[in-house]
Amino acid sequence: MSALDYAAHTIAQKVNAGELSAVEVLESALARIEQVEGRHGALDYGELTDEDRQKVHAFITLTQDRAYAQARQVDALVSAGKLAGPLAGVPLSIKDIFCVKDTPSTAASRILANFVAPYTATAVERLEAAGALTLGKVNLDEFTHGSSTESSAFQPSTRNPWDPDRVPGGSSGGSAASVAAGEVMLSLGTDTAGSIRQPAAFCGVVGLKPTYGRVSRYGLIAFGSSLDCPGSVARDVRDAALMLRVMAGADPRDSTASRHPVPDYLAILSEGVKGLRIGLSPDYMQIAFPDPQTGALIRQELPAEIRNATLRAAEALADQGAEIVENVPMPNMVYGIPAYFVVSRVEAASNLHRFDGVKYGYRTSSDFRDLHEMYRKTRAEGFGLQPKLRILMGMYVSAAQYSEQYYQRALRVRSMIRADFESAFDSGGAYRLDALLTPTTPTTAFKIADIYGDSVLMQYADQLTVPANHAGIPGISIPGGLDGDGLPIGIQLLAPDFREEILFRVGYAFEQATADAAWRKHKPQVLR
Repeated sequence: MSALDYAAHTIAQKVNAGELSAVEVLESALARIEQVEGRHGALDYGELTDEDRQKVHAFITLTQDRAYAQARQVDALVSAGKLAGPLAGVPLSIKDIFCVKDTPSTAASRILANFVAPYTATAVERLEAAGALTLGKVNLDEFTHGSSTESSAFQPSTRNPWDPDRVPGGSSGGSAASVAAGEVMLSLGTDTAGSIRQPAAFCGVVGLKPTYGRVSRYGLIAFGSSLDCPGSVARDVRDAALMLRVMAGADPRDSTASRHPVPDYLAILSEGVKGLRIGLSPDYMQIAFPDPQTGALIRQELPAEIRNATLRAAEALADQGAEIVENVPMPNMVYGIPAYFVVSRVEAASNLHRFDGVKYGYRTSSDFRDLHEMYRKTRAEGFGLQPKLRILMGMYVSAAQYSEQYYQRALRVRSMIRADFESAFDSGGAYRLDALLTPTTPTTAFKIADIYGDSVLMQYADQLTVPANHAGIPGISIPGGLDGDGLPIGIQLLAPDFREEILFRVGYAFEQATADAAWRKHKPQVLR
């Protein structure tokens, strides 16, 4: 049996017990990468080959030397009779939006292609201190601007391990694909509008967006500072819980990191769902988008396969004692994408101002007359299309003459979305929910190049996930079945602030109830 057949928590147990060596686990992971990865993302990638189209391309940079040094340190601690940490010997990938000292930290953009980070993000520090082995930095949409990973400046872009002709989702596409392909057991991603949960759904893995502030953002290259959440990508719920337990907690280097106590999620995991009230909302069984001609809101039911997977999950949880509460109204979730368009782009435009060719990163090699021309040429050459669009839109909607019309209105809508969740979770209210159960995405993984280039249509892939980012609440996507094409379907659970343990309890209960389901025996195409 390969070390890669074990879950992360099992690998850590066996390494700490001396039954497996961390070096042995690492070498198994590197062999898997050799098998399925193909070329790593690069700026000058040339033409795609037929072989390229069958590989995963999750990584931008492999940090093999770093991982070997960490593995040898873990094995030395175990040999000395000491515990090497709750993630001892577990292979880990890092979304290349986090700074890791002495490694390239590119944000998948040409403008940071030569930037080597001088410090390490808090979340990464804590994972490595717990014994995890950092194998490398994985691909993403440039500066996390996208929902398919296709906008990366580092090509070939990541492909879906279940069907390499399809996208892995985004922006944490490299994270989800690296876990689904078995290259690593865990990956650190970020979720701004669903950027962990959506690719997790597309790739058939578990993806957690914690409560805003639960995990420090120190060392994260920001997109939307009031929306970004570092989170876990894992094979199963227990591993996601273990990863959060390691990462979560206050950080003096991040004033937005919460001091809220972090419970022992693993101790609570198997308490079951008996007595929990889990809601279903008709508003999450459809998508709504504006008619391009009239602006009127068009509502469209989700595909039957996705709705039915969610309803089957509700039945499985009801069989274990959960109380299913139907017809929970969430009327303002349909405005989540328009509000996100405005808020995220204002914040993106502000955050992207720092990349100017002066302090670090790319600088134009063309001649320039003065500082302003150097700025213009550097940013024109260094940024891809998606950052440029976000800068332009962010500057437009935040301008004094438009702020009241767009930005202030978007903030009010955001408050209304938050109020919907507060009403649903209110212990003295009409619904008294412990969790809300929904589909994660309105479709399964779409084909590469089918939607890329249409920023509006691409954004609507996140319509069911973005409300949680507006509200700041935690959410998790777990595999819920396969569609008729054999592609993963994700189901989503949402809970009140800092109640991640509810998500883990419900998700774990669903995993146990469906452990013998036929769809769980299927493997991604690259592993068949």
